[in-house]
Amino acid sequence: MATQYSEYGDSTRYPDGYGPGGARRHRLPLALRAPVEARAWREFAYLLLSLPISIVLFTFVVTMLSLGAGLLVTFLGIPVLAAGLAGCRGLGSVERARARALLGLEVAPPEPLRQRGSGALAWMGAVLRSGASWRHVLYAVLHLPWAVFSFSVAVTFWTYGWAMLTYPLWFWVFPMYGGQGGLQLYGDEQHRIYLDNPFEITVTALVGLLFTLAAPWIVRALTTVDRVLVHGLLGPSRLASRVVELESDRGVVVDTAAADLRRIERDLHDGAQARLVALAMDLGLAKEKLREDPRSAARMVDEAHGEVKTALRELRDLARGIHPAVLTDRGLDAALSAVASRCTVPVTVEVDLEERPAAAIEGIAYFTVSELLQNVSKHSRARSASVDVWRVEDRMLVQVVDDGEGGADATAGSGLAGLAGRLDAVDGILLVDSPAGGPTRVTAELPWRSAEPAGGPRTGRR
Repeated sequence: MATQYSEYGDSTRYPDGYGPGGARRHRLPLALRAPVEARAWREFAYLLLSLPISIVLFTFVVTMLSLGAGLLVTFLGIPVLAAGLAGCRGLGSVERARARALLGLEVAPPEPLRQRGSGALAWMGAVLRSGASWRHVLYAVLHLPWAVFSFSVAVTFWTYGWAMLTYPLWFWVFPMYGGQGGLQLYGDEQHRIYLDNPFEITVTALVGLLFTLAAPWIVRALTTVDRVLVHGLLGPSRLASRVVELESDRGVVVDTAAADLRRIERDLHDGAQARLVALAMDLGLAKEKLREDPRSAARMVDEAHGEVKTALRELRDLARGIHPAVLTDRGLDAALSAVASRCTVPVTVEVDLEERPAAAIEGIAYFTVSELLQNVSKHSRARSASVDVWRVEDRMLVQVVDDGEGGADATAGSGLAGLAGRLDAVDGILLVDSPAGGPTRVTAELPWRSAEPAGGPRTGRR
């Protein structure tokens, strides 16, 4: 969750009196101002509402499940159970909205029902098979005892704390209207103890102050359990979240592949293809002039020879951009060294891998370093750079460091953002540390999968 500087800001980082975004920072420490913070009152209100809402949830679930189970001997039990589960899902949406409004907890709705066909029977079967429906039932059952406990603790600390803290303001009610000296602390048939002298009133207020200061943190601890329950039982399952993530990653991979194909087609059309067409035309003209003007024909053939060399170089560069042969033949160390040799600044390459990774992971690491070194050449104004590749358990880390002017930002829609998307498609992570003035340190973390046994170890320094 993002830090809310208006309520929990650092009181020392911003001496001008304002936090990030112009939010007013507080002079009092958080421990003293917590009882009057809006967050504390929202969390207390959440616990107050939890008890009546949990009673409604529990009553509804027990009634519908008991009725449905009792009617299972007839066909009526199935629609009653399905209606009960559907009602639980609806009440779960209310609980997610309440957690979002009072706790600031964003929980995505659970995975939708997967019907096998259409009609009422298909819908009832989907509701009964849905794991999310039964998690909502479990939430309704577990939340009632927790709501009773948290309601009791929160109300006790909150009311006793404020009542004792403000006791000096209202103790006069007892002698004036109650016929006793003050608040009765103890009493039996022979003795009664009242909080009626200045010392006892002061001690009562101090104890109330301790209760009042502790109450917001106790409430916050109680609502932490509610956060876990709402997030774990009313949100999507881990499997459903993973499926959504994989579908998104698949879309990124498809879009990236389509963009690469368009780039290759454009490079072929605008580069090598156009050059080869012009070459064919020049050779045709040279053939026509071969008998009439041998010198002009020889000159045209010589120019065509240069064009052939240029076209071959462009095709080589294009092939290297698709998948370099040196990467397949000699591995990541040699391929990265070849990329580093084409950088405009001196680059040190160190690959410390006992075995070769899978071809897909190796290719992604290669293109990651290639793009990062292009950024170093074009934008960093660096004097030197380094590339390090190593393995930590089941992850491979690729790090590119340069001593340039810094200021790189992966969230600004630049090439780094596209690179982060490509890495995310294979469960990778891109971390950019680039303060103004440098240095820039970009670390890519990729999942490790070993290559076929034919690949040998690749370790060395260039």
